[in-house]
Amino acid sequence: MRVTENTNFNIVRDSINRTKGKMEDLQMQAATQKKLNAPGDDPAGAARVLEVRTDKMNNDQFQVNGRMAETFLNHSDHVLSELSEIILRAKEIAISQSSAASATSESRLGVAEEVSQLYQQAIGLANKKIGDRFIFGGFKIDQAPVDSDGRYQGDDGQAMVEISRDVFVGMNVPGIEVFNTNPQGSEDGRQLYGVSEGNRALTSDGLEIPQNFSDNSNVFDEIQALRISLLTSDIEGTRNTLDRLDRLYNHVVSTRSKIGSRVNGIQNTFQALERHNLTNSQMSSNIEDADMVQVMSDLNKEETVFRNALSSSRRLIQPTLMDFLK
Repeated sequence: MRVTENTNFNIVRDSINRTKGKMEDLQMQAATQKKLNAPGDDPAGAARVLEVRTDKMNNDQFQVNGRMAETFLNHSDHVLSELSEIILRAKEIAISQSSAASATSESRLGVAEEVSQLYQQAIGLANKKIGDRFIFGGFKIDQAPVDSDGRYQGDDGQAMVEISRDVFVGMNVPGIEVFNTNPQGSEDGRQLYGVSEGNRALTSDGLEIPQNFSDNSNVFDEIQALRISLLTSDIEGTRNTLDRLDRLYNHVVSTRSKIGSRVNGIQNTFQALERHNLTNSQMSSNIEDADMVQVMSDLNKEETVFRNALSSSRRLIQPTLMDFLK
């Protein structure tokens, strides 16, 4: 079979182009240090890398959610710490003023003013905000949850945020659960004032409610009850506030423990997300990162092949005078 000059030329050209193409790919890998620079380089690997990147984006958003929830919970814990100090101070006053031997009517009138200040401080803590959000209002974040009379204006809603796939945590504690020893001790938002004569439980608007609600103690009501007992020099009434203040203090401590458990859960989730991101990074690196030693070795080999192809082409294609005359 006769081999024409065009056939020789096409063979040489195809060989050189293949070698140049391989060299370009290897040079791209050397420049980017990645063997996967386009989906066509490894379709299956590219799909897996996209999944890993999407997973990382989701984890990053989960961490943002977790940090926001952690901020709200830590701030709530700080507020409850101050509230527990107020309750302790009210209890100290009740203890010191509930004895006729160690206190007088004049001294009770004097400390009643301090109790009034404690009440105002408690109202201020209940209406704390982060940015433009009231932290104890439940879902009602745009209005003060407690009014000047100690009435709770919020609801029992908990804002749940996703901190990991299908893992949710409440970023707030509703005030109805914070300021009452029995969160169910309110009906239609009305706070209980205690038990009146005849063992009847009453709401703040004077309506009788079922007896199973009567074991509720409210922070603001108890501080006000202590102030009134001091103003009227009611020793027995002052002494009666001690047990209820104890229950309130224990309830606040229990609520802080619940908040601490949530914060610990968020931090543990952060650690799990970091480990997951590290695993994904290693997997992605295995798929798309180039082995630079192998790349440089292959590049040197292809350069040698390219030079040999050029040298062979000069010997294979020998132009003569007859070629030019044609």
